[in-house]
Amino acid sequence: MMLELHRCFRCGWCKYPSGFEDYNCPSYARFRFESYSPGGRLWLMRGWLNGELDWSDRLSQIIFSCVACKNCVENCRMDFREEILDWIISARSKAVERGLVPPKVRDFLENLMKYGNPWGLPKSKQASWLGEMERFSGQDFLVYLGCECRYEERGTEMAWNVIEILKKAGISFGVLDDESCDGNEVLMLGERGLFEELASKNLQKFRELGVKRIVTISPHAYNAMKKYAGIKFEIMHFTQLLLDLIRKGKLSLSKLDSTVTYHDPCFLGRHNRIYEDPRKILRAVPGLKLVEMRRNRENAFCCGGGSGNFVFDFLSGSDSPARLRIREALDTNAEILAVACPICKAMLEDATKTEGLEGKIEVRDIAEIVLSSAK
Repeated sequence: MMLELHRCFRCGWCKYPSGFEDYNCPSYARFRFESYSPGGRLWLMRGWLNGELDWSDRLSQIIFSCVACKNCVENCRMDFREEILDWIISARSKAVERGLVPPKVRDFLENLMKYGNPWGLPKSKQASWLGEMERFSGQDFLVYLGCECRYEERGTEMAWNVIEILKKAGISFGVLDDESCDGNEVLMLGERGLFEELASKNLQKFRELGVKRIVTISPHAYNAMKKYAGIKFEIMHFTQLLLDLIRKGKLSLSKLDSTVTYHDPCFLGRHNRIYEDPRKILRAVPGLKLVEMRRNRENAFCCGGGSGNFVFDFLSGSDSPARLRIREALDTNAEILAVACPICKAMLEDATKTEGLEGKIEVRDIAEIVLSSAK
């Protein structure tokens, strides 16, 4: 990896979207120091791994402040572009092995191992409606909820909206009584051993239950399961299923007069190239006008919640990624900011409140929009 890291000469393309109209790396946009840019981070990693730099709290924070949004991979002009995030994860893995992770990251990982969620919450704190859900016993779909949709308020709302739509469409589905974390943030933070352990637990359970098709609420879970070694199940993000239901006439939508803009989640968009399905859903709602933010699709600006940052929030402040993004959404004059990720929903909804924009723009998940339009 040392030789590969040396190939980056910090040209700076990785910091921008394709139009050069603004900085697109969330950590660089937040701090405006070269050390927080992808190129700066790679050079610091090289210095540390080569013994030229000692580990410090600041170096630790810089390496773990990358939110794995993949903007650098999208915009790097060199042939090693696809390896950039892998290098960062590898450096984090070495930090994990040596016990050098920041305290907040350590707590995140320890909570996952002990409690099964990054907040360290007991199972009694899961969404109350989970007890009413039919357990998976061979239905057409397993709906995988994940940590955010079991424990975090905005995530549980989003999952409820998806489930209500599936009921309206007459879809046969069930949920798990006891889920293991999908492991996406664990992998992004460099704890590869724990990721493999979680993947193995999930795969074993899916096989034992005879699961054939899985619908995830979170793009992070979708991304993680796509990386499970030996997986033979069909993995769908809920927007893919909703679009299919609309196309097949299983959902009838009434008029909804409003203007909406859509925020591309990094783990649905840049990581998995799903850009159009959510937009097609929004366009299918009669009366709903879709307008685009200046940065969209592969150039979309990240909410700042990836790689566990939705819990430890290393990028907080007046120019946090979520606050910058909500300002950009407001510039479209849209009444609704549509999201397709529970982490994005939480980050952007909090930013709306912090910015004092309640009543000016509303963050709503795509399932909520469809449900409000469904006859």
